[in-house]
Amino acid sequence: MRLLALVAAGILGSVQGTRGQWVEQPGNGWIALAMYHQDTRERFGTGGDVEALLAEGHAVATSSFLTTAVGFGGGVDLWSQLSFHRLRYDDAAADRSSAGIGDLKLWLRAAPLKWLGSSVPFAVRAGFKLPLGDFDDVAADEVPVGDGQRDWEVLAELGHSFWPRSVYVSGWVGYRWREENTESMRDFGNEVFYYAQIGGQLGRLGYKLAIDGWNGAASGTGGVVSPGFERDLVQFLPTLLYDVGVGQVEAGVRFALGGRNVTAGRSLVFKYFKKWERSR
Repeated sequence: MRLLALVAAGILGSVQGTRGQWVEQPGNGWIALAMYHQDTRERFGTGGDVEALLAEGHAVATSSFLTTAVGFGGGVDLWSQLSFHRLRYDDAAADRSSAGIGDLKLWLRAAPLKWLGSSVPFAVRAGFKLPLGDFDDVAADEVPVGDGQRDWEVLAELGHSFWPRSVYVSGWVGYRWREENTESMRDFGNEVFYYAQIGGQLGRLGYKLAIDGWNGAASGTGGVVSPGFERDLVQFLPTLLYDVGVGQVEAGVRFALGGRNVTAGRSLVFKYFKKWERSR
């Protein structure tokens, strides 16, 4: 069951993407629907080597994330993210699957330098995760669509536009505190996470190259930490963007470059993004 939990955590943890923007003006905002699909028979082992999933394991994940942001006064905006997962993990012992709503995330983001009159696009975002997704630690025929516990996180964002050249860079680094799952007595370990991207526009076609990753502390059960069960993941995400209708389509592939104790392999990525502005 512990291996299944680690595989499920790797699947869920590897598909949590959001779109970075400057802090929105009051009444302005955006909405994005992102879909990820991974089909793999490989994992990163304890030492970081790529190896086959145990017992001829086969993991398939299709996940969707609906993210919204809306601006308030004073250089503050509110983000929310709701997920839906369809997961399957088969091995020589059994076929396991589940589908349903995942966990809910909420953030508040502020631009403190703006309060000092600076135009530098620096922001601080803080939020938490509510465990809405089903979690049953004893159900042998299901892959949990949630972790069954709360997370708290804070991150710093920074960006720069090279206008009039159509090129920009942005990214963030943060820290996530993960509470213990009181049902299973499992402590997943706190995490440092990061994201960096460079993007631009070539005519009607946009592009983006991103690095996404996180480093987790060793997990444990019942207050006993288990060395060797640290979870890390580094991914490279090249995508192309194109204006379609009132929004923008983004499509690409997420490549797992390295990690420990999570699934390995490629993920297909598809997003639709729409921005709105308050009527003047």
